[in-house]
Amino acid sequence: MADSFKALVLDERDGQVTASIQELARDALPAGDVLVRVAYSGLNYKDGLALAGKNKVVRFYPMVPGIDFSGTVEESSSPQFKPGDRVVLTGWGVGERHWGGYAQYARVQGEWLVPLHADIDLQQAMAIGTPGVTAMLAIVALEEHGMQTDGHEILVTGASGGVGSMAVAILATLGYKVVAETGKAAMADYLKSLGAHDILDRAALAPSGGPLGSARWGGVVDTVGGEMLAGALRTLAYGASVAASGNAGGFELRTTVLPFILRGVNLLGIDSLPVPQARRIAIWNRLASDLPKSAIERTMRVIPLGEARSMADEILAGRTTGHLVVDVNA
Repeated sequence: MADSFKALVLDERDGQVTASIQELARDALPAGDVLVRVAYSGLNYKDGLALAGKNKVVRFYPMVPGIDFSGTVEESSSPQFKPGDRVVLTGWGVGERHWGGYAQYARVQGEWLVPLHADIDLQQAMAIGTPGVTAMLAIVALEEHGMQTDGHEILVTGASGGVGSMAVAILATLGYKVVAETGKAAMADYLKSLGAHDILDRAALAPSGGPLGSARWGGVVDTVGGEMLAGALRTLAYGASVAASGNAGGFELRTTVLPFILRGVNLLGIDSLPVPQARRIAIWNRLASDLPKSAIERTMRVIPLGEARSMADEILAGRTTGHLVVDVNA
């Protein structure tokens, strides 16, 4: 490793967060037993919040953001990894409490890493990234709770975003009849290209009328929260579940107990941060088999590290589609 490396660094002064690309010394890296030469990171909604200094995502400064990354092991004192191994990392508070992926090098704990599946390259790993892991965790949770398929459709909310796009593609590949909810009418063709059977306008799902609606959904991947989650709960089929992973639509959930006690539905929370390594490996194996390469390419847009800060505003405003991949060496 060279004596210095390039990184995007967040600093805070008088309550204002600034982002700048800096040249850092090797000994500035935090503690860890594996040193990774980073190839790609992702620009996720949480990264957007961190770069904009919002919601106290970052716990201390200076911070190198980037909640996920892919790369190659350069040094290791972990028995799990050796130099030359290709690895991927998502979660564990990286980019929040521990320096993350917006740098040419990262030093982390070996148990946070997953060996990259042979059928996935480094760029594809971050095209999948945290959104793909979150989507697959949600789908596996729905499967484990008995996804209802007899005559019922599967709903994905916020379908044009990173998690939503991945969920649509995976569910369609698995043979489910997927309905993609979006507030962006122009995204219909894009979502159908990922396998969506039908498109649902956001207004159609907003709660209205009584506490229960027509029992339409055999399962729901919800990436929005707020009114969308409330609307999904009131229209679930008997015994069906919604896997919730997002809050772009708000933190509050205004609903009643009736879907739970009259239809026996389940609300499953999805948190991709502290997932044990063995389950992460299983999730990446499922992604390698159940997420088509064509969908990975279709949902991905690669940007250089220098564009990450400006694109953060775009992702927070809901003006991005699919998943943004950050080339940290460009």
